[in-house]
Amino acid sequence: MMTADRKQEVIGEYRTHGNDTGSPEVQIAVLSERIRHLTEHLKGHPKDHASRRGLLMMVGKRGALLKYLQNKDWGRYQALIGKLGIRR
Repeated sequence: MMTADRKQEVIGEYRTHGNDTGSPEVQIAVLSERIRHLTEHLKGHPKDHASRRGLLMMVGKRGALLKYLQNKDWGRYQALIGKLGIRR
């Protein structure tokens, strides 16, 4: 589980302006952090199918947000995937 402090750090790192908490960049970054954490959890608990389902749902949601950002602003999309180290 991601702590509130860690979530605020991620939001602070990826926000686009002072009060930004909901831009696609922030949402994708927070989801990526949760995905990393759940992936580590599942390495130690391979039969935790409920968490695996949640992980797959988060990956799908992140993919949809990435596709939205890619269609809306290619430059922001490129910068974000480079910073997060995802996608090819």
